[in-house]
Amino acid sequence: MLTQTLAAELAADNIQVNAIAPGFIQTQFSRVLWETTEYHQKIIRMIPQGRIGQVEEVTGIALYLASPASNFTTGSIMVVDGGQMVR
Repeated sequence: MLTQTLAAELAADNIQVNAIAPGFIQTQFSRVLWETTEYHQKIIRMIPQGRIGQVEEVTGIALYLASPASNFTTGSIMVVDGGQMVR
C-alpha cells in the first residue's frame, strides 16, 4: 500500500516508486535456512520452482528499476520468489 500511495503522490514530479519483494534468497542473512536440512526441505516444498533463489536473480529486477527502461513503471511490487506467491 505504501508503494502505491507514494507512487501516486510523486508521479506528477516524475518520481517512480517501486518495490522488490524477494522470496527465499540464498544470502548470509538466510544461511541458517538453507544450511539446516530440516528448514531447507520445508522451504523447498513451499516454492513451486523447487529451489532457493540466488542473489543474481534479484539483481536483474533492481537493475531494471534503476535504469531508464523503467521510467514508465511506478507503483509496482516486483515479486521474485520462484512462484511461492501463487500457492
